[in-house]
Amino acid sequence: MADTSTTKKVVKPAKYSVIKQYICENIESGEWPQNAKVPSENELTQQFDVSRMTARRALQELTEQGILVRSQGAGTFVATFKSQSSLLEIRNISDEISERGHSHHAKQLLLKSVAVTEELAILLNLKNNEHVYYSEILHCENKHPIQLEQRYVNASLVPEYLLQDFTEITPHEYLSSVAPLTEATHEIEAVLASSVVCEQLEIDKQTPCLQVKRRTWSKQGVVSVAILTAPGDKYRLGSHLKF
Repeated sequence: MADTSTTKKVVKPAKYSVIKQYICENIESGEWPQNAKVPSENELTQQFDVSRMTARRALQELTEQGILVRSQGAGTFVATFKSQSSLLEIRNISDEISERGHSHHAKQLLLKSVAVTEELAILLNLKNNEHVYYSEILHCENKHPIQLEQRYVNASLVPEYLLQDFTEITPHEYLSSVAPLTEATHEIEAVLASSVVCEQLEIDKQTPCLQVKRRTWSKQGVVSVAILTAPGDKYRLGSHLKF
């Protein structure tokens, strides 16, 4: 009788992924503190028996994620422990946190319909008495508050917004699926947050915060206006450009 059993093929992780995991584990354990120098491409090549291109890819990807900082002629170092978001690319905050090897969870503080003020009518390009939805989400990284997201949404373009559970999916992720982003504007400034926001972010009232005001469009019009507030000592904006 023929043997019909099958053997599952074990898929080994890519070699550059193994190097990335090794580096992240050393950072997470505290073995390599912030600003510590990490092994060079040549050292990683010898340690893991890989090509220099493989070692370079691992270091480059961790640099683009904000985990490492590379200095020409000096080497590669552990970045300061601040969350980093791209200034030019709008990304899902849960993805950013996951890429750093940390856990993301969100607290849904408010989710309701609000009155249309004159300012909201202008920002969302509302001409009639359209409804506006409001959400207030506290994003946490490893259980520590990292960003307060206050968002006003054009209800006529996203009618089921209030039915969502934003502890399971971020507003950005949901809006990207139902009203794909085609355009966005940013206003960025340093602020001292209100007492309420400071309490939500668990920071002192004198802690400078980075605040991003963002308008997003889909093909149908202005979808949302978001105010993103984060402690300045825990968050930074950055970008990696290729030409």
